Amino acid sequence: MASRADRKAAAAARHRLLPGGRLAGPMPWIIAIMMFLTVLAAAAGLGLGAAVQSMSADLAGRASVQVVEADARVREQLAGRALQALRTAPGVRAADPVDPAILAEQLRPWLGEEAMSGDLPVPALIDVMLTPGDAAAKVENLRRLLAGLSSKLRIEPHAAFLMPLAGLLSALGWLAAGAVLLMTLATAAVVVLAARGAHDSHRGTIEVLHLMGSTDVQIARLFQRRIGLDVLLGGALGFAFAIFVILLIGVRLSATGSELLAAISLPWVDWLILAALPITGVLLATVTARWTVLRALGRSL
Repeated sequence: MASRADRKAAAAARHRLLPGGRLAGPMPWIIAIMMFLTVLAAAAGLGLGAAVQSMSADLAGRASVQVVEADARVREQLAGRALQALRTAPGVRAADPVDPAILAEQLRPWLGEEAMSGDLPVPALIDVMLTPGDAAAKVENLRRLLAGLSSKLRIEPHAAFLMPLAGLLSALGWLAAGAVLLMTLATAAVVVLAARGAHDSHRGTIEVLHLMGSTDVQIARLFQRRIGLDVLLGGALGFAFAIFVILLIGVRLSATGSELLAAISLPWVDWLILAALPITGVLLATVTARWTVLRALGRSL
Protein backbone atom coordinates (compact mmCIF):
# COMPACT_ATOMS: atom_id res chain seq x y z
CA MET A 1 0.00 0.00 0.00
CA ALA A 2 1.34 3.40 -0.96
CA SER A 3 2.43 5.54 1.94
CA ARG A 4 1.27 9.09 2.52
CA ALA A 5 4.62 10.44 1.28
CA ASP A 6 4.27 8.43 -1.93
CA ARG A 7 0.79 9.81 -2.54
CA LYS A 8 2.06 13.36 -2.01
CA ALA A 9 4.92 12.74 -4.39
CA ALA A 10 2.54 11.38 -7.02
CA ALA A 11 0.24 14.39 -6.63
CA ALA A 12 3.21 16.74 -6.97
CA ALA A 13 4.30 14.92 -10.12
CA ARG A 14 0.83 15.27 -11.64
CA HIS A 15 0.85 18.96 -10.80
CA ARG A 16 4.19 19.42 -12.54
CA LEU A 17 2.87 17.64 -15.62
CA LEU A 18 -0.30 19.76 -15.81
CA PRO A 19 0.17 22.96 -13.77
CA GLY A 20 -2.92 24.99 -12.96
CA GLY A 21 -5.81 25.03 -10.52
CA ARG A 22 -6.36 27.23 -7.47
CA LEU A 23 -8.13 29.83 -9.62
CA ALA A 24 -5.08 30.15 -11.88
CA GLY A 25 -5.86 31.08 -15.45
CA PRO A 26 -9.14 32.25 -16.97
CA MET A 27 -11.06 28.96 -16.91
CA PRO A 28 -12.05 28.88 -13.19
CA TRP A 29 -13.29 32.45 -13.43
CA ILE A 30 -15.29 31.72 -16.57
CA ILE A 31 -16.82 28.70 -14.84
CA ALA A 32 -17.60 30.88 -11.80
CA ILE A 33 -19.49 33.36 -13.98
CA MET A 34 -21.35 30.57 -15.79
CA MET A 35 -22.29 28.87 -12.51
CA PHE A 36 -23.43 32.20 -11.03
CA LEU A 37 -25.77 32.81 -13.96
CA THR A 38 -26.94 29.19 -14.04
CA VAL A 39 -27.90 29.15 -10.35
CA LEU A 40 -29.70 32.49 -10.66
CA ALA A 41 -31.63 31.30 -13.71
CA ALA A 42 -32.51 28.00 -12.01
CA ALA A 43 -33.66 29.80 -8.86
CA ALA A 44 -35.80 32.15 -10.95
CA GLY A 45 -37.39 29.24 -12.80
CA LEU A 46 -38.08 27.27 -9.62
CA GLY A 47 -39.42 30.33 -7.79
CA LEU A 48 -41.71 31.33 -10.63
CA GLY A 49 -42.93 27.73 -10.95
CA ALA A 50 -43.84 27.69 -7.25
CA ALA A 51 -45.62 31.04 -7.64
CA VAL A 52 -47.65 29.78 -10.61
CA GLN A 53 -48.71 26.63 -8.74
CA SER A 54 -49.72 28.63 -5.67
CA MET A 55 -51.57 31.19 -7.77
CA SER A 56 -53.38 28.58 -9.84
CA ALA A 57 -54.51 26.69 -6.74
CA ASP A 58 -55.72 29.92 -5.15
CA LEU A 59 -57.45 31.29 -8.25
CA ALA A 60 -59.27 28.07 -9.04
CA GLY A 61 -61.32 28.28 -5.85
CA ARG A 62 -62.05 31.98 -5.39
CA ALA A 63 -64.49 34.49 -6.85
CA SER A 64 -65.81 37.95 -6.09
CA VAL A 65 -69.42 39.13 -6.04
CA GLN A 66 -70.06 42.79 -6.84
CA VAL A 67 -73.17 44.68 -5.75
CA VAL A 68 -73.39 47.46 -8.35
CA GLU A 69 -76.12 49.59 -6.77
CA ALA A 70 -75.76 53.38 -6.53
CA ASP A 71 -78.08 53.83 -3.53
CA ALA A 72 -76.05 53.04 -0.39
CA ARG A 73 -79.05 51.79 1.65
CA VAL A 74 -80.33 49.53 -1.11
CA ARG A 75 -76.77 48.36 -1.80
CA GLU A 76 -76.32 47.33 1.83
CA GLN A 77 -79.61 45.43 1.91
CA LEU A 78 -78.88 43.68 -1.39
CA ALA A 79 -75.40 42.72 -0.19
CA GLY A 80 -76.90 41.17 2.94
CA ARG A 81 -79.36 39.09 0.91
CA ALA A 82 -76.60 37.98 -1.47
CA LEU A 83 -74.34 37.04 1.41
CA GLN A 84 -77.04 34.93 3.06
CA ALA A 85 -77.80 33.18 -0.24
CA LEU A 86 -74.13 32.47 -0.92
CA ARG A 87 -73.45 30.98 2.49
CA THR A 88 -76.23 28.43 2.00
CA ALA A 89 -75.49 27.72 -1.67
CA PRO A 90 -73.94 24.36 -2.65
CA GLY A 91 -70.31 24.48 -3.68
CA VAL A 92 -69.49 27.48 -1.48
CA ARG A 93 -67.02 26.89 1.32
CA ALA A 94 -67.06 30.44 2.70
CA ALA A 95 -68.44 33.86 1.82
CA ASP A 96 -67.26 37.02 3.57
CA PRO A 97 -67.98 40.71 2.86
CA VAL A 98 -65.03 42.94 2.05
CA ASP A 99 -64.67 45.81 4.53
CA PRO A 100 -65.68 49.05 2.71
CA ALA A 101 -62.88 50.92 4.48
CA ILE A 102 -60.28 48.50 3.14
CA LEU A 103 -61.79 48.71 -0.33
CA ALA A 104 -61.78 52.53 -0.24
CA GLU A 105 -58.15 52.52 0.93
CA GLN A 106 -57.17 50.34 -2.02
CA LEU A 107 -59.02 52.63 -4.44
CA ARG A 108 -57.58 55.86 -3.04
CA PRO A 109 -54.36 55.80 -5.17
CA TRP A 110 -56.54 55.83 -8.31
CA LEU A 111 -59.65 57.77 -7.23
CA GLY A 112 -58.15 60.14 -4.68
CA GLU A 113 -59.84 61.22 -1.46
CA GLU A 114 -63.27 60.87 -3.08
CA ALA A 115 -62.96 57.13 -2.51
CA MET A 116 -62.90 57.79 1.26
CA SER A 117 -65.69 60.36 1.41
CA GLY A 118 -68.58 57.97 0.85
CA ASP A 119 -70.10 60.17 -1.84
CA LEU A 120 -68.69 58.00 -4.62
CA PRO A 121 -70.90 54.91 -5.18
CA VAL A 122 -68.32 52.12 -4.76
CA PRO A 123 -69.74 48.61 -5.34
CA ALA A 124 -69.91 46.32 -2.34
CA LEU A 125 -67.75 43.21 -2.64
CA ILE A 126 -68.17 39.70 -1.26
CA ASP A 127 -65.22 37.32 -1.28
CA VAL A 128 -66.33 33.77 -2.12
CA MET A 129 -64.28 30.61 -1.57
CA LEU A 130 -65.46 27.53 -3.45
CA THR A 131 -65.17 23.89 -2.55
CA PRO A 132 -62.67 21.77 -4.53
CA GLY A 133 -63.92 20.58 -7.89
CA ASP A 134 -65.17 22.08 -11.12
CA ALA A 135 -64.86 25.79 -10.31
CA ALA A 136 -66.31 26.93 -13.64
CA ALA A 137 -69.53 24.96 -13.11
CA LYS A 138 -69.86 26.24 -9.54
CA VAL A 139 -69.40 29.84 -10.65
CA GLU A 140 -72.04 29.40 -13.35
CA ASN A 141 -74.52 27.99 -10.80
CA LEU A 142 -73.86 30.94 -8.49
CA ARG A 143 -74.30 33.35 -11.40
CA ARG A 144 -77.79 31.93 -12.02
CA LEU A 145 -78.58 32.08 -8.30
CA LEU A 146 -77.55 35.74 -8.02
CA ALA A 147 -79.37 36.68 -11.22
CA GLY A 148 -82.57 35.41 -9.61
CA LEU A 149 -82.01 37.76 -6.68
CA SER A 150 -81.15 40.93 -8.60
CA SER A 151 -79.65 42.13 -11.84
CA LYS A 152 -77.33 44.31 -9.75
CA LEU A 153 -75.34 41.26 -8.59
CA ARG A 154 -72.35 40.12 -10.59
CA ILE A 155 -69.87 37.32 -9.91
CA GLU A 156 -66.44 37.05 -11.45
CA PRO A 157 -63.87 34.32 -10.80
CA HIS A 158 -60.43 35.60 -9.84
CA ALA A 159 -58.91 33.49 -12.60
CA ALA A 160 -60.57 35.74 -15.21
CA PHE A 161 -58.34 38.63 -14.09
CA LEU A 162 -55.13 36.97 -12.93
CA MET A 163 -54.71 33.95 -15.20
CA PRO A 164 -52.94 36.09 -17.85
CA LEU A 165 -50.45 37.04 -15.14
CA ALA A 166 -50.04 33.37 -14.24
CA GLY A 167 -49.40 32.64 -17.91
CA LEU A 168 -46.74 35.35 -18.01
CA LEU A 169 -45.02 33.94 -14.93
CA SER A 170 -45.15 30.47 -16.44
CA ALA A 171 -43.57 31.73 -19.66
CA LEU A 172 -40.82 33.45 -17.69
CA GLY A 173 -40.22 30.22 -15.80
CA TRP A 174 -39.77 28.29 -19.04
CA LEU A 175 -37.48 31.05 -20.29
CA ALA A 176 -35.34 30.60 -17.17
CA ALA A 177 -35.25 26.84 -17.78
CA GLY A 178 -34.06 27.51 -21.32
CA ALA A 179 -31.35 29.79 -19.96
CA VAL A 180 -30.16 27.01 -17.64
CA LEU A 181 -29.95 24.63 -20.60
CA LEU A 182 -27.99 27.17 -22.66
CA MET A 183 -25.62 27.82 -19.75
CA THR A 184 -25.04 24.08 -19.40
CA LEU A 185 -24.20 23.75 -23.09
CA ALA A 186 -21.93 26.80 -22.89
CA THR A 187 -20.12 25.32 -19.88
CA ALA A 188 -19.57 22.08 -21.75
CA ALA A 189 -18.22 24.05 -24.71
CA VAL A 190 -15.80 25.91 -22.43
CA VAL A 191 -14.56 22.61 -21.02
CA VAL A 192 -14.07 21.20 -24.53
CA LEU A 193 -12.03 24.23 -25.57
CA ALA A 194 -9.98 24.09 -22.36
CA ALA A 195 -9.29 20.38 -22.79
CA ARG A 196 -8.24 20.84 -26.42
CA GLY A 197 -6.01 23.77 -25.48
CA ALA A 198 -4.40 21.79 -22.67
CA HIS A 199 -3.84 18.85 -25.01
CA ASP A 200 -2.20 21.03 -27.64
CA SER A 201 -0.01 22.91 -25.15
CA HIS A 202 1.21 19.68 -23.49
CA ARG A 203 1.74 17.68 -26.65
CA GLY A 204 5.45 17.20 -25.88
CA THR A 205 4.67 15.95 -22.37
CA ILE A 206 2.08 13.56 -23.78
CA GLU A 207 4.65 12.10 -26.20
CA VAL A 208 7.10 11.52 -23.35
CA LEU A 209 4.38 9.82 -21.30
CA HIS A 210 3.57 7.57 -24.25
CA LEU A 211 7.24 6.61 -24.55
CA MET A 212 7.26 5.78 -20.83
CA GLY A 213 4.35 3.38 -21.38
CA SER A 214 1.39 5.48 -20.26
CA THR A 215 -1.92 4.67 -21.90
CA ASP A 216 -4.40 7.14 -23.33
CA VAL A 217 -6.77 6.50 -20.43
CA GLN A 218 -4.05 7.32 -17.88
CA ILE A 219 -3.15 10.52 -19.70
CA ALA A 220 -6.81 11.52 -20.04
CA ARG A 221 -7.21 10.96 -16.30
CA LEU A 222 -4.56 13.60 -15.65
CA PHE A 223 -6.42 16.15 -17.77
CA GLN A 224 -9.83 15.39 -16.37
CA ARG A 225 -8.53 15.65 -12.80
CA ARG A 226 -7.02 19.07 -13.41
CA ILE A 227 -10.03 20.40 -15.33
CA GLY A 228 -12.39 18.92 -12.74
CA LEU A 229 -10.50 20.79 -10.01
CA ASP A 230 -10.72 24.06 -11.93
CA VAL A 231 -14.47 23.57 -12.42
CA LEU A 232 -14.92 22.67 -8.75
CA LEU A 233 -13.17 25.82 -7.56
CA GLY A 234 -14.89 28.09 -10.07
CA GLY A 235 -18.28 26.46 -9.53
CA ALA A 236 -18.03 26.80 -5.75
CA LEU A 237 -17.16 30.48 -6.07
CA GLY A 238 -20.00 31.20 -8.50
CA PHE A 239 -22.47 29.17 -6.41
CA ALA A 240 -21.57 31.07 -3.23
CA PHE A 241 -22.12 34.46 -4.88
CA ALA A 242 -25.38 33.28 -6.45
CA ILE A 243 -26.76 32.08 -3.09
CA PHE A 244 -25.84 35.43 -1.55
CA VAL A 245 -27.74 37.28 -4.30
CA ILE A 246 -30.76 34.94 -3.99
CA LEU A 247 -30.95 35.49 -0.23
CA LEU A 248 -30.63 39.26 -0.73
CA ILE A 249 -33.45 39.25 -3.30
CA GLY A 250 -35.58 37.13 -0.94
CA VAL A 251 -35.18 39.72 1.81
CA ARG A 252 -36.19 42.49 -0.59
CA LEU A 253 -39.24 40.56 -1.78
CA SER A 254 -40.36 39.98 1.82
CA ALA A 255 -40.02 43.68 2.55
CA THR A 256 -42.51 44.59 -0.19
CA GLY A 257 -45.40 43.00 1.72
CA SER A 258 -46.98 41.79 -1.53
CA GLU A 259 -48.75 38.43 -1.39
CA LEU A 260 -48.01 37.85 -5.07
CA LEU A 261 -44.28 38.47 -4.68
CA ALA A 262 -44.22 36.46 -1.45
CA ALA A 263 -45.47 33.46 -3.43
CA ILE A 264 -42.13 33.47 -5.31
CA SER A 265 -40.35 31.25 -2.79
CA LEU A 266 -38.00 28.27 -2.77
CA PRO A 267 -38.95 25.22 -0.68
CA TRP A 268 -36.22 22.97 0.66
CA VAL A 269 -36.48 20.63 -2.35
CA ASP A 270 -35.60 23.53 -4.66
CA TRP A 271 -32.61 24.39 -2.47
CA LEU A 272 -31.39 20.81 -2.87
CA ILE A 273 -31.74 21.16 -6.65
CA LEU A 274 -29.67 24.33 -6.57
CA ALA A 275 -27.03 22.65 -4.39
CA ALA A 276 -26.80 19.83 -6.92
CA LEU A 277 -25.88 22.20 -9.76
CA PRO A 278 -22.17 22.61 -8.83
CA ILE A 279 -21.84 18.84 -8.34
CA THR A 280 -23.50 18.23 -11.68
CA GLY A 281 -21.18 20.79 -13.25
CA VAL A 282 -18.08 18.98 -11.97
CA LEU A 283 -19.35 15.62 -13.23
CA LEU A 284 -20.23 17.12 -16.61
CA ALA A 285 -16.83 18.79 -16.90
CA THR A 286 -15.00 15.59 -15.93
CA VAL A 287 -16.84 13.45 -18.45
CA THR A 288 -16.53 16.09 -21.18
CA ALA A 289 -12.81 16.56 -20.57
CA ARG A 290 -12.18 12.83 -20.59
CA TRP A 291 -14.10 12.37 -23.85
CA THR A 292 -12.38 15.35 -25.50
CA VAL A 293 -8.86 14.29 -24.53
CA LEU A 294 -9.39 10.66 -25.49
CA ARG A 295 -10.73 11.74 -28.85
CA ALA A 296 -7.79 14.11 -29.39
CA LEU A 297 -5.31 11.40 -28.41
CA GLY A 298 -6.97 8.96 -30.78
CA ARG A 299 -6.66 11.39 -33.67
CA SER A 300 -3.00 12.12 -32.95
CA LEU A 301 -1.97 8.48 -33.30
